[in-house]
Amino acid sequence: MRWAALGEAGQVVAMLAGLEPEQPSKDIRNFPALIRDADAWRRDLADAGCAELAAVMEPGISALLAINARGADCKPAALALWREFIAARAAMLELLPPSGTLGPRRSA
Repeated sequence: MRWAALGEAGQVVAMLAGLEPEQPSKDIRNFPALIRDADAWRRDLADAGCAELAAVMEPGISALLAINARGADCKPAALALWREFIAARAAMLELLPPSGTLGPRRSA
């Protein structure tokens, strides 16, 4: 749930930065299912990473919206936050265990 909210927050930041909407990759879309089947240490790091990214994004978006509401140009600040978001998300995606081309493991 938090992963999806972070993705939506990232799209808001991209919009404020004047960037085109991003089409999420398969790993981004499947991250919750893939990390759920990972080792505990990977899940713990992913949970901590999501919490830390949320702690950055929430006040960052609030500040960007306040700047925008005043009629000032928020694009440079939004672009900086976008870069932080992309870097943090990439670090979390690196926690995914190697997988084949079949997608997340499914069991009945």
